[in-house]
Amino acid sequence: MTNNSTVLALKYRPVNFDQLIGQELIGETIYNSIKLNKVPNAYLLTGIRGTGKTSIARIIAKVLNCKNGFENLCKDNFCENCEAITNSNHIDIFELDAASQSSVENTRELIEFSRYAPTSSKYKIYILDECHMLSKQAWASLLKTLEEPPEYLKFIFATTEIRKVPITIVSRCQRFDLSRIKSDQLFQFIKKITEKEKGRVTDEALKLIVKLSEGSVRDALSLLDRGLLSNSQGEELDLIKAQKIYGYFDKSSLIELFQNLFKGDENKVINIYRKIYEAGVEPKIFLNDFLEILYFIKNISSIKLDGTNFSLNDDEFNAIDKISRTINPKDIILFWQFTIDTIDELDIVANPNLCVEMFLVRLMYLKDFKDSVITKDKLDNTNNEKKTSASNKIVDQIKNIAQQDEIKPKIKSQETTSKLFINNFEELIELCIKKKEIKLKYELESNVNLVTFVEGRIEIAFNENLDKDFIKELSNKLYEWTNTRWIISLSKKKGLISKKQEEKTNKDKIFDNVKKNKIYNTVLEILPDAELVEFKKNEHKDD
Repeated sequence: MTNNSTVLALKYRPVNFDQLIGQELIGETIYNSIKLNKVPNAYLLTGIRGTGKTSIARIIAKVLNCKNGFENLCKDNFCENCEAITNSNHIDIFELDAASQSSVENTRELIEFSRYAPTSSKYKIYILDECHMLSKQAWASLLKTLEEPPEYLKFIFATTEIRKVPITIVSRCQRFDLSRIKSDQLFQFIKKITEKEKGRVTDEALKLIVKLSEGSVRDALSLLDRGLLSNSQGEELDLIKAQKIYGYFDKSSLIELFQNLFKGDENKVINIYRKIYEAGVEPKIFLNDFLEILYFIKNISSIKLDGTNFSLNDDEFNAIDKISRTINPKDIILFWQFTIDTIDELDIVANPNLCVEMFLVRLMYLKDFKDSVITKDKLDNTNNEKKTSASNKIVDQIKNIAQQDEIKPKIKSQETTSKLFINNFEELIELCIKKKEIKLKYELESNVNLVTFVEGRIEIAFNENLDKDFIKELSNKLYEWTNTRWIISLSKKKGLISKKQEEKTNKDKIFDNVKKNKIYNTVLEILPDAELVEFKKNEHKDD
């Protein structure tokens, strides 16, 4: 580990393969290739942030250029080359940020300079970080050099977005995919760092750090650094304090919110959420954690509490397991979709906090959710009297205005009960005119290329000018008008031209025919500057 910085992420950065966390197999593979003298022209390292891409690139440079040889690689007392590579100032090792040097001119300079042999080491090495930022022209200029470079020249590419790297480049590199670090492995690592730094942190707080880091060593060390700096006069960083520092709230409060949500207790649900919000939790973070609890409720039977899962403790696991036994899985899917839609709404409303409160209230007013709970109680109760009382109790608890309205007798008009039939595309356009749906009529005539039309199903070709909400709006209107669910799908087929385009084509043909008429040509002879703008068909036959 380096000791040139007080920042933990830099202080404990690995300097050889033995110090790598979670990437031991990759380190062993690279070392064996060097040992067998099968060093590739270029390495390609890909993975999420903080898993060791740049560190491995530097270690490869050290192994190839260490003055003691790869078998006696420097570990403590660095040789001149290893020391310079560690400090990023070696004359033959070039670390480039592809984000700031992405042009073809930068690449040409690199290729031109690579023609010269290394000055003080065996290999000249170029390390390109975030290489996916290079332009297409820059990649193209590198192709020939990558395929047949001089023996002394090696490339090491690092990227977090491998899909943006051209396949022609990937095929010329030896690729290594760095995985996320396992929770138990990362936990043991930061626990050792805490002891070395003489910090006092509870295991629960360390597990929270591991969870928030999402498998990234650098993120874990940065979070640990913040936690240790928050301690004063030998205080211990416990879970409650860590949650405040990192803006994270205890899952037990969210589980309690779920319990009251399923009971329909609006006051308790809102009060619990407001306490979470007042603790500094952003609405979007709350909804993401809400989704996580929904996932656990749906899949609790397949989740195990072991050394690799720090998302739940025993009490939380048991509480979620109890909830999952009393709720229909279909309702969880419904809740999931509502939550996703609400996350999208947060970017629209001025006060996201109010949006979340209304979201929680809406969940308690879901008719389908209440009905499914009653059905589940009916299945569980064999006694008719108990079954009726249980159902009535839930009806009282979950405030469902929609169902209360259904109890009242309604007299439906003949217009709402009668079912409309739409036999073809033209009838659909006429219906839009009748219903005064001008926007739908415009889209149907101007931007819809019809492939097939049968009752209940419309297939149209893809048109980039089509309004993004067109399919959703048309589906809703068709269901409202016909009382039938219509399937509207996009097809790869070309489809017919739009009605507007068809009208324009027909009109152009008629214009061409009119221009061939003798009367039109006679008019042009008299008025050579005249231009045909419009015409009307004579309905009366000439004598």
